[in-house]
Amino acid sequence: MEKSWLGKIFSPAQKTQPAAVPPNLDRSDAEVQFGLGLQCASGTGAALDYAQAADWYRKAADQNHPLAQFNLGTMYAQGQGMAKDDAQSLVWFGRAANLGDAGGQYNMGRSCQRASMDGRPADAPEARIEAYKWFQLAAAQGYKNADGAYATLTFKMTRADVAEAVQRVASFSAAKDRKRLPA
Repeated sequence: MEKSWLGKIFSPAQKTQPAAVPPNLDRSDAEVQFGLGLQCASGTGAALDYAQAADWYRKAADQNHPLAQFNLGTMYAQGQGMAKDDAQSLVWFGRAANLGDAGGQYNMGRSCQRASMDGRPADAPEARIEAYKWFQLAAAQGYKNADGAYATLTFKMTRADVAEAVQRVASFSAAKDRKRLPA
């Protein structure tokens, strides 16, 4: 990508106040859409507007922008700008995680860990294996608390489960080409 959304919306001299969004800005560009969503969600340059932020994030997320997907998942989880929807939150965290976003991976790990405790006992080992995988992938990127989460999880896992989880981590490959992924 040529420039981040900051370079497209902010002039280099401006670090604290955003420039008005130029009318010729390519609003179909995922980076620009993400930046506009971030502005609306933070109230930077305009009034705080979670509903508008969600609209911009969805446009970027539909183009497989991992941070927009993560932010959209967070907004669904917290009910910001939309009704709280844990199922939709998980969908967007999963998409971000599969693109290699550490926050999405950590949240997928938390979801799987909860499922291992709340679901049927027969399904618990599989949920723990998936939780371990996601926590380990997030930890490899330095995501806060992820390393402790997968380490603690191993106390409830068999050696075979840990070996399977390690294999899944090794075989995971984040999709690098966002344009070719289905939305």
